[in-house]
Amino acid sequence: MSGWQKLRIDPFLLTLVTVVIIASLFPCEGEVKTVFQYLTTAAIALLFFMHGAKLSRDAVLAGIRHWRLHLVIFLSTFALFPILGMGLHFIVPQWISPTVYMGFLYLCVLPATVQSAIAFTSVAKGNVSAAICSASASSMLGVFLSPLLVSLLIQTQESGAHPDAWQGIKDIILQLMVPFIVGHLSRPLIVGWVEKHKKLVNMTDRSSILLVVYVAFSEAVVEGIWHKIDAVSLVMIGIVCCILLALVLTINIYSARLLGFNKEDEITIVFCGSKKSLANGVPMANVLFPAAMVGIMLLPLMIFHQIQLMVCAVLANRYARRAKKAE
Repeated sequence: MSGWQKLRIDPFLLTLVTVVIIASLFPCEGEVKTVFQYLTTAAIALLFFMHGAKLSRDAVLAGIRHWRLHLVIFLSTFALFPILGMGLHFIVPQWISPTVYMGFLYLCVLPATVQSAIAFTSVAKGNVSAAICSASASSMLGVFLSPLLVSLLIQTQESGAHPDAWQGIKDIILQLMVPFIVGHLSRPLIVGWVEKHKKLVNMTDRSSILLVVYVAFSEAVVEGIWHKIDAVSLVMIGIVCCILLALVLTINIYSARLLGFNKEDEITIVFCGSKKSLANGVPMANVLFPAAMVGIMLLPLMIFHQIQLMVCAVLANRYARRAKKAE
């Protein structure tokens, strides 16, 4: 086991940090920036095309009958998180700046992850079919719900106006949902190729995210992000992310037990209801917000993403050990 694996640090996060450093030292500007923006649009479309191609209808239908479980997960993702996000208003500006606070609100309205939620549920011996259904549905619902929640919760500080929810939905439908649907409809034709080249598909997913992050942070650097965000601010973002995740995990665990769910369903609620999707959040921010804001808006999401992976890895192993003892 490598040193990074022992520390439970996601290698992809290290790559993201490297991209941020490169963007800070060598931001793209002028004609180069225009080329990268076109590449970003194409990469995002390809990303969601592949998401659609990978989604199995059989796996979703297998878990859809657990409607009570899905309701609890959706309430955690699209109600509990936003409520906690609004509660963070009381620490602005003492702990975090108003712009970073908007990044936290954006984090709180995002859908759940798909891959990691299912992977952790599987490791912890939870209800995997229900996790597949719930995480996939959350990802699709987020395309519509997240822009609406953005409009309700996030006020653009520079203009004092709320983002146009319907325009956001239309942009996301054209740039994200249409490629997703086309990919899913193409699944019978390309599923064999997708399954055979999983590593290449995953590389495409991550390359798209890295490209968006590079362009976003290039714009943010030009706008002076590192004059607005210092080391103390980064530490405070990490602390707030830890508090937010701890609250959600605790509420989900005790809610599942109070509502009478068995251990397998509790595990599914814990891991599907506590995740926020970097894969959906990065391209969605690129569509919803001005380019100058995207870099700062993504900082809480990037830090929360790594913290949720480390904490949930430990939690999944604890659940797995308990299941082994019970057997």
